[in-house]
This record gives sequence, structure tokens and C-alpha cells, in this order.
Amino acid sequence: MDCTKLALTLVFLAGTAAAQQLDQDFTIIEDDQAAGCAGSIVSGLDPNGDGFLSVRTGPGSQFSKIDELHNGDLVRTCTRDGKWYGVYYGQPRRKGWVHGNWLIDGAG
Repeated sequence: MDCTKLALTLVFLAGTAAAQQLDQDFTIIEDDQAAGCAGSIVSGLDPNGDGFLSVRTGPGSQFSKIDELHNGDLVRTCTRDGKWYGVYYGQPRRKGWVHGNWLIDGAG
């Protein structure tokens, strides 16, 4: 495969991963709007276990895993469905669903 085809393939794959669709989407409320999204910190994960919190496409373990978060990662929680929270994080901004057992309040 020549370099041009390889480069185009890599760009396509990166775009596909970045455009991951959620099975249950939610709205991100920007900081200048009333209430906004609350800050939280990922905490309590066992470093001798999996050591990560799965980010999923919907509020439940039956939904596909799309990313991982680790102790100390900062997220903004925007919505809740039972024990699952819709969060956004990172730059560029990513979003998904995580289980609330591993979030503590206080990231501002």
C-alpha cells in the first residue's frame, strides 16, 4: 500500500472513532446556562483490578464500551439514568455513559 492510501485510511479510521454515536444520546449544557453540568472526579477504581471505568454508548453494561477513564480523570455530569451518568470530558470533547459508583463530586 502506498503512503497516500495508508494516510487516507488512517484519517478515515480516526474520523470513524471520533464520530462514535451513542445509543442513548444526551444534551451537553454549556457553562453559561443555568444549572449546567456538574463536575466530578473518577475515583475508587482498584489499580490491581481492571483499573479503568468503561465509558459506554448508553446507561447500562449491555451497551458498547467506547472509551476508558481512570482514577483522577475529570468529567462533567449532564444527566442521570438510574445509577448511570451521561458525562463529557477531554479535548476534543468526548461523551458517553459511566456508572456512578466511581464518581465523586467536586471537580467544579
